[in-house]
Amino acid sequence: MFQTLINLFFPPVCAGCHSFLVTNENVICTLCRHNLPLTNHHLNRDNEAFKKFYGRIPVEHTSALLYFHKKGIVQELIHNLKYKGQEEIGTVLGEWYADDLKNSTILQSVNEIIPVPLHKRKLRERGYNQVTNFGTTLSAGLKIPYNPNLLVRNIYSKTQSKKDLLNRSEGIDSIFDVVFSEKDHNKHFLLIDDVLTTGSTLEACSHALLKIPGAKISIVCMAMAHS
Repeated sequence: MFQTLINLFFPPVCAGCHSFLVTNENVICTLCRHNLPLTNHHLNRDNEAFKKFYGRIPVEHTSALLYFHKKGIVQELIHNLKYKGQEEIGTVLGEWYADDLKNSTILQSVNEIIPVPLHKRKLRERGYNQVTNFGTTLSAGLKIPYNPNLLVRNIYSKTQSKKDLLNRSEGIDSIFDVVFSEKDHNKHFLLIDDVLTTGSTLEACSHALLKIPGAKISIVCMAMAHS
């Protein structure tokens, strides 16, 4: 009853185009969902996302659900998720991608889902990690435990300074670290993030995870930057 009154005075709008949602639409309207640029990476192991890490880190699987174009629907979704508190976007994308990934034979050996972490200060400022709902929803759909505590970020930085640091090879291994014990040995970790761009952040995270003896890495993102 209370939610009905809220919807009456503040009708929910699409997170992609801001049009009013109609009955049975959730977070993203039918038109936006139909127009989302799907990558279909899950159908081809040797896809463009996988190739980004050739010669950089050993990965078992890499994929993204959507293509990210400047001024496109996906950019609007990620912006609203990351800066407007619309965490339910991560839930919806996680539900969709779990359906695609559940038949992946490679991912069936994954032991834990690991989010790219925010620094504690950044987490306090934003109030949430934008990949949390995506990760917990994948966890439920794929029946794989979600572990937000294994990987930690040591360095707080604003976006541009973070890019500068990631572009300096001597700084990469200092940004992230792992807190692990013997029970974490020989595990296959699924590392998740919002947008795959240069891959530097994910590479730095993977270097940290690979400190764990016998670790294997797979990577899944909500979107991938595409020209």
